[in-house]
Amino acid sequence: MIIKKKDTVLVLAGKDKGKKGEVKSVNPSKNEVVVTGVNMISKHTKPSQNKQGGIIQMEAALDASNVAIICGKCKKAMTPKLQVLYKEKVLPALLKEMGVKSPMAAPKLTKIVINIGVKEAREDIKAMEVAKEDLTAIAGQAAQVRRAKKSISNFKLREGMPIGVRVTLRGAKMYEFMERFITIACPRIRDFQGFNPSFDGKGNLNLGIKEHYIFPEIDVEKSPKAHGMNITFVTTAKNDESGRLLMDYMGMPFRKSAK
Repeated sequence: MIIKKKDTVLVLAGKDKGKKGEVKSVNPSKNEVVVTGVNMISKHTKPSQNKQGGIIQMEAALDASNVAIICGKCKKAMTPKLQVLYKEKVLPALLKEMGVKSPMAAPKLTKIVINIGVKEAREDIKAMEVAKEDLTAIAGQAAQVRRAKKSISNFKLREGMPIGVRVTLRGAKMYEFMERFITIACPRIRDFQGFNPSFDGKGNLNLGIKEHYIFPEIDVEKSPKAHGMNITFVTTAKNDESGRLLMDYMGMPFRKSAK
């Protein structure tokens, strides 16, 4: 759920936890929102020809992850459908199939990490900015630039050089992204017949996407260069078998013949 100006939101954390207010402004690049009457601070102003100096009260920005959109009908904080599905259907099914009683013993999704490599950024720094804007739009959260940890002369790579962009999603945004990925993005993949399951031995799923154009948030005219993506679904599963079971119940589209 992407927060927009004039949305009514509920504060989930901080000194104003539990307060409601209308969104005055949104800064997608910083993943911040300003909410009317929330996170108030005092600011000293200098006198000018038209105004006297003094101390004024104003709203400071909040991290967007600390607020939730309130449903216009039920007046409650909106929860992603996939998050509700996990609690009401997936979790009970996992407990039954795995033969355990404690919900803590069942695997769950903890975060989603999305990476885009930008090779051309070595010659064109603007390419990195475009990729960063694209990933921010896709994830609904500000993307961060990844830099080379060491120099590799064969690849003309220097330590600290920008090599890509990354974003890590948790909580409601994680479930919201996975829902959009499964229901909207995947059907847009050409000749899509499902993913081959690629787990890392620890129950985490890694998927490679050839083109980021499968996400409708991308404007082809503004982003003419197609980028590949790597998406990692990090879980609490102790092995690949339980990780696969979790992904199956959550609706991840695997190839029917894949086991």
